[in-house]
Amino acid sequence: MSAVLESPGVDTQSLERPEETPGQWLVFVYAPAALFSLKASWATSTVGKTLLTPTFYAVKIAFLDGALRSKLVSDPDAFVKALAKARLRIGLPQHACVTETVQRIRQETREEDRLLAPELPPYRPNVAFREIVHYQGDLRFAFDCATCSGHLLQTLIRVAPAINYIGKRGSFIQYLEKVERSTLDATFTAPAEEVADSAWGHRASLDDFGPKASFDALNSYTPTQIKRGVHRIFVETHVPLGIRNMGAGFAHYALVPSATL
Repeated sequence: MSAVLESPGVDTQSLERPEETPGQWLVFVYAPAALFSLKASWATSTVGKTLLTPTFYAVKIAFLDGALRSKLVSDPDAFVKALAKARLRIGLPQHACVTETVQRIRQETREEDRLLAPELPPYRPNVAFREIVHYQGDLRFAFDCATCSGHLLQTLIRVAPAINYIGKRGSFIQYLEKVERSTLDATFTAPAEEVADSAWGHRASLDDFGPKASFDALNSYTPTQIKRGVHRIFVETHVPLGIRNMGAGFAHYALVPSATL
């Protein structure tokens, strides 16, 4: 994430001004154009189990990155704080098929190992477990208009077409359209406490911007460290994808039990 340049595009000084907004959702629709992968935050570097859905944090970071690259904000810190207040839900594709694989990688040698054996190379060969997800259907990112100012919504609308990947680099998506909805159906994620335990799907801990998120803390090129519960929070979320079929090295998830390919 690089430093932002001044742009006459959107008045980011007023991103946080409260405004009267209708109780509806602004939904951005994307078509997956490549395999998706986003390692769970608790996974190790060599055991990269993937989530089935982009997290709220990943989506908001994508919009922040797109705004910076498109030079649509002059005050990134105000933009981050406005995004932190925005409520977001994610619409999942009809099918998600997870494939497991083992890859050969080069891993940095630990400093304590190099102190004991200085002849060790900076990087050593290793193997890593990886998972990738094939989607069938569209991804949708829904922002609650009641938690967004009018200026933030304008910025999101202008930034949305510039977003071309979500999660890991290479997990490409293509912007299709924006739509407005008065309500969201059961294909969208929801807070776990609002969904019955018997509902189809599974629960996952998805990260989001914390109440005191700032551009300085989120920027990878600053020494400020992200603090859990301050700059970054984890939300127990119902993900409406349940297991449909599984076998050696793969698992097929679907939105409803009767879904067919």
